[in-house]
Amino acid sequence: MRPTLVILVAGLASRHIGPHMPHLAAFARAGALRPLATVTPAVTCPVQATFMTGTLPREHGIVANGWLFRDLMEVWLWRQSNRLVEGEKVWEAGRRRDPAFTTANLFWWYNMAASHDIGVTPRPIYRADGRKLPDCYTKPLELRDELTARLGTFPLFGFWGPATSIASSRWIADAALHVRRTRAPTLTLVYLPHLDYDLQRLGPDDPRIATSLREVDAVAGDLIADAARDGARVIVLSEYGVTPVTTPVHINRALRQAGLLRVRREGDGELLDPGQSDAFAVSDHQIAHVYVATPALIDDVRRIVASLPGVERVMDRAEQGAVGLDHARSGELVALARAAAWFTYCYWLDDRHAPDFARLVEIHRKPGYDPLELLVDPAIRFPKLAVGWRLARRALGFSTLMDIIPLDATLIKGSHGRVTDAAAAGPVFLSSEGRLAPDAPVAATAVKQLILAHVFD
Repeated sequence: MRPTLVILVAGLASRHIGPHMPHLAAFARAGALRPLATVTPAVTCPVQATFMTGTLPREHGIVANGWLFRDLMEVWLWRQSNRLVEGEKVWEAGRRRDPAFTTANLFWWYNMAASHDIGVTPRPIYRADGRKLPDCYTKPLELRDELTARLGTFPLFGFWGPATSIASSRWIADAALHVRRTRAPTLTLVYLPHLDYDLQRLGPDDPRIATSLREVDAVAGDLIADAARDGARVIVLSEYGVTPVTTPVHINRALRQAGLLRVRREGDGELLDPGQSDAFAVSDHQIAHVYVATPALIDDVRRIVASLPGVERVMDRAEQGAVGLDHARSGELVALARAAAWFTYCYWLDDRHAPDFARLVEIHRKPGYDPLELLVDPAIRFPKLAVGWRLARRALGFSTLMDIIPLDATLIKGSHGRVTDAAAAGPVFLSSEGRLAPDAPVAATAVKQLILAHVFD
């Protein structure tokens, strides 16, 4: 077996690999660079599950970054249990071929309750007084203390939120270097998220993206250089490409105005009530699963959603089958946005009635993905002072909301979820082993076997 390092750079496209990414450009010249044919939806969890299992969402069951858990009638995003992913994982296939095969998973999703040997993933500490403290979860458990002592506390607020920076990707890479040197896993999976976040908040055509490219290239370059130390083979890939967007689609507001989505009041805010709604959407970047309570309403709901500006198509269960998304967790309908549009989760009709969590970084309470969590509300004149004041109040023991997130969806400049129209804007597959890379574009479902080929060939 040859040790193999797989670096997943979120949002990386072939058009990025040039002067601003000298390490990856040199890596591509020495090995191979291929377009990657991703899956629908082209968002984090489904694509990573496809990489892990070699199957489509219809088989592995990860139909989005979150969905309606029908038995609970609750929407949950960003769950961590690997047991939600159906099918044989790449590390299980490797161990079946050789019992000595070991795997370290550094921040690929569905990292908990997994059968891999080593895992590290974000896991905040939630205090009883409402505070959220940065931390991570590891397997084995003692690795957390080991990494914290060596690298400092995992920079959670640099991983997601308005303060996201290269610091979190650097911490993940340093953790991977430490794990490789102290435990020598056969397969190391590393996730570097930084580039994706700037592509969403700035837009893929913003000149400031050049800085983000240089930053993540330097981190990936360090990992590639370390792989040369023990002769490890290296794969670099991405799940999706990010495209410029100008049109937010408020799908849930349309369903509410049609009398299909219902809310309940809690104080001044409104909460989506899935159990009493006839139809609502779980929005996720450029895709939305629309859950319809009774079959008799499906045609009406489809007409409403299809009529919205920015909607490209609405798929029923049969049409979902054509893209491999016909799983029981999927909505009765699945909406796909046009290239320049994306779906918001917003269901309130007046911002005065938005729930308190709408203005917070609160990924587990929102019934849909909210990229606005990457921004500070531009209406706040002195954002650093505003954040500092809130932190000071918390330090003094006062209950304080970090209500700094904007509600203006037009602030988002990049999104993903649909297969990009241009291959140069889509995801990539790079390998140190040119002879192992197929001549044609690499299918996302082929990544599992390609990883195994790098280990066992």
